[in-house]
Amino acid sequence: MYRQDLDPTGSLTASALLAAVPIVVLLVLLGGLRWKAQWAGLAGLVAALGVALFTYGMPLRQALDSAAFGAALSVLLVLWITFNAIWIYNLTVKTGHFAVLRRSFAAISDDQRVQAIVIAFSFGALIEALAGGGSPVAICAVMLVALGLDPMRAAAVALVADTAPVAFGGLGNPITILGTVTGLSPDDYGAMAGRQTPLLAVFVPFILVGIVGGWRGVRETWPAALTAGLTFSVCQFAFANYWSYKLTDIFAAIASAVAIVLLNRVWKPAAAGAPGAAGPAAPPVIAGGAVEDPAFTRRVGDPQGDSRADVIKAFAPYAIIVVVFSIAQIDAVKNWLTDHGVWTFDWPGLHIQTPSGKAANTVYTLNYLGATGSLLFLSGLLTLIVLRIGVLSAARTYAETIRQFGWAIITILCVFALSYVMNLSGQISTLGLWLAKAGTWFALLSPVVGWLGVAVTGTDAGANALFANLQVTAAKQVGESPILFGAANGSGGVMAKMISPQNLAIGTAAVGLVGQEGTLFRRVFGWSVLLLVVMCVLVWLQSTPVLDWMVV
Repeated sequence: MYRQDLDPTGSLTASALLAAVPIVVLLVLLGGLRWKAQWAGLAGLVAALGVALFTYGMPLRQALDSAAFGAALSVLLVLWITFNAIWIYNLTVKTGHFAVLRRSFAAISDDQRVQAIVIAFSFGALIEALAGGGSPVAICAVMLVALGLDPMRAAAVALVADTAPVAFGGLGNPITILGTVTGLSPDDYGAMAGRQTPLLAVFVPFILVGIVGGWRGVRETWPAALTAGLTFSVCQFAFANYWSYKLTDIFAAIASAVAIVLLNRVWKPAAAGAPGAAGPAAPPVIAGGAVEDPAFTRRVGDPQGDSRADVIKAFAPYAIIVVVFSIAQIDAVKNWLTDHGVWTFDWPGLHIQTPSGKAANTVYTLNYLGATGSLLFLSGLLTLIVLRIGVLSAARTYAETIRQFGWAIITILCVFALSYVMNLSGQISTLGLWLAKAGTWFALLSPVVGWLGVAVTGTDAGANALFANLQVTAAKQVGESPILFGAANGSGGVMAKMISPQNLAIGTAAVGLVGQEGTLFRRVFGWSVLLLVVMCVLVWLQSTPVLDWMVV
């Protein structure tokens, strides 16, 4: 039995500095020294193990078992989701239906900056709402490459876009976890997050067109950016506060896309295109074809143009995802999936107590029927029927999808292993307690705690599971609303999605740039910090008489 000691050195500041070593190692090697993500992740894991063993006194067997537990969790929480999401995409590429989908998006606007908003921001938010787990980054990045953006820029756009919808991603799973962990109302958390993240939604489309086309792009396409951002923001606020936080992103995503379509009927950018764009003649690495790429060439339908049936089939896989996930949220269906498709067990060999003497949560939940990845796999099977794809061809495509990720798989396993060594040894809680010592100024740092959690775990839900109780405890100590600080944990965490190593690995793997995670990290790190500062100031103001009227 290992009992956590959150201040092993006798000085909380010293303990926190040591606890931060694995995160510093990971980020410095990745962003500063340009190490490949798999080696930076492995080095961070070694550092976490070293701190756990020599500072926190965690037994070697428990430390290694914690790493194995984290790695096993990543299989269901990230890999199973991402493999199936990209598998569905690859199926549409092989059949030529992705070419139809690409042309359909291009028909909305011939300007790549506007296309980036529709695909990365609106369509990406829909995928985040339904699946999460890095799938919107992977799918949207390859779609942008197919439309002509160079791979690195496409990956950066997809990562930055996957911010505003994350707090309500996976049908509100991060919000649900806040309620489950703290015992407070998830609806209140959803309403509070709906008074924070919509502010980000207004600015994100401007950042996207800036990445694609620079300041000139912002000047020439600001009406589209403003339309998408405001529409998404208003819908996110309205649904989170007055309807259902679980449906927030679905309707916000659809509404923003429709708004852009309507805008483009009466407005066009001053100058089409985007400086530095690759142009649609350059096939993306992911699709594999050097001469004739099915992502670009017409493989289905009439050569004179896509029929309505062609377009419906091209959108069918994503419509299937929407339907499958919507059905899975019906209470009767959800209860059946839980009763018949969940196997839980205590992870073998892990015996850990919190400082209060309670057993740490080391239960592995194998949700083999209702998990996001499983529902995506079912959607893929239905896609086979709709697109008339043979089983052998589908199996070969699945194998190719797994090979496509390569070293990214190792990165994800290492980073999840690192996060659970830090969590179960007590390192994460030490960092949180140290930040909580800021007193009333903790309101300014509350989003930073969530940001650190997502940077390590890669998921907003994971960060909420780690730090929700810490946020509530800190709120009570300084006399602030626990709903405010709990929501701030999730709202602050969304900005770290773009810099978390596993999402960087997913992004580079999707566009064929495995090994260039450090370059991508530097492309998006500044935006992550800038948006985090905005959220910190907002939460701090919400804790003061200036904006305390916004608190639930």
